[in-house]
Amino acid sequence: MCVVFFDDILIYSRSLAAHVTHLRVVLQLMTEHQLYAKHIKCLFGQQKLEYPGHIISSEGVSTDSDKIAVMKHWRTPSNIKQLRGFLGLTGYYRRFIKGYREISRLLTQLLKKNSFFWNQDATAAFENLKYAMTSAPVLALPDYSLPFVLKTDASTLGVGAVLMQQG
Repeated sequence: MCVVFFDDILIYSRSLAAHVTHLRVVLQLMTEHQLYAKHIKCLFGQQKLEYPGHIISSEGVSTDSDKIAVMKHWRTPSNIKQLRGFLGLTGYYRRFIKGYREISRLLTQLLKKNSFFWNQDATAAFENLKYAMTSAPVLALPDYSLPFVLKTDASTLGVGAVLMQQG
């Protein structure tokens, strides 16, 4: 019913009645712990809202269509700085893309020192990544009555994980 990210509190519910109950619980906890919110920064009863880089609605969490449009129209990089910018933007949404690491691998290798050499393979990888980014699925909110599957990926950089339901 509630997600806290730094100084943002998102309260989500399946119905307006449940939302009022959830809101009371969160506001009561805030009061008990002397935490305060600025009323001018609060939104209540929203059906859809923008949250840094994402759109949250009753359907789930999806990518921001404005950012996806930027990716879709991104010109073929002609230098490392442009490629790094594109990969940075797409990397922000990597959790939405199955196999992101494999799709972006060739482009990431071009970032190594003295390795930027654009060719047909790089163009194909760039276009594949753009396609993957512009056809990303919606991430659904959890349904606690269904089982969860934890899919992990360990690498030299750390451990990544995706919590899934129904595939």
